[in-house]
This record gives sequence, structure tokens and C-alpha cells, in this order.
Amino acid sequence: MAFTATYDACVLHPAGLRDLLVRLGMTGLFRAVWSDQILDEMVGSIVRRRSDLTVEKLARTRELMCEAVPDCLVTGYESLIDGLELPDPDDCHVLAAAIRSGSQVIVTENLRDFPSEVLEPYGIEAQARAYRARSQHSDCSN
Repeated sequence: MAFTATYDACVLHPAGLRDLLVRLGMTGLFRAVWSDQILDEMVGSIVRRRSDLTVEKLARTRELMCEAVPDCLVTGYESLIDGLELPDPDDCHVLAAAIRSGSQVIVTENLRDFPSEVLEPYGIEAQARAYRARSQHSDCSN
């Protein structure tokens, strides 16, 4: 089984970081995953901050991301959401996708909302990105 990383929406928001993470996912060194719900959150965050972009314009970005990274879309996680408890209930879908995909790590900017004592029973760890440039565009805080 390949090492699997679930990308949270906040690390997919900044274009440069999104490009880097997608390119890393294309290497085949690990399996990069996300869900449609994570992509919805990413798009919503971008549209709120960029009046020149629309959901329709970002549909192509979503399509290209999914084409670039084989087997990236996690499905069938929705039934897990209600049984999960995190400091921010809006992040439960990310953990549910990570559990369903067998991820070992959630790549996020939001470490406070993914406490290790909650993730540990699932064999998952939250990791913040080291890249900090333009972090003011992220919806997540650490």
C-alpha cells in the first residue's frame, strides 16, 4: 500500500502551493488525495478573495488537478462524518476522507483543528506545510 496524503483545502488555496502539491502528487512517490467537498471548499475560499474569479472559471482548475493526479478523488467517506469530533466540526469531512482513503497524513495549515489525540486512533498525523509565502491567502490558521 502506498503512503497516502490527504490535502486540506487551505493548502490548495494558494496557486503556487497548489501547483507544487499537485506536481508532487504526480510523481508517484506517494498517493495524493482530496474529495469533491475539499475542492468545493478550496474554490469557495478563492472566489471569496478573488472577485475576478468564479466557480465556473475554477472548474477547469479542478478538472486539471484531478486529471493530473491518478486516483485522487476520495468517495464514500460521507457516512463517517457524523461519527467524528474535531474542534471545528466543518473539518470532519477532511478527516473522514483521510480515514476512507487510508491516509497516513493530512496536509493542512490548521493543526489546531486536527489534534493528534483525535487522529492517532486512525493512524493519521496532521502536518503543516513548511512553505509560508502568501499564507495570508489561506483560509486556515495554525
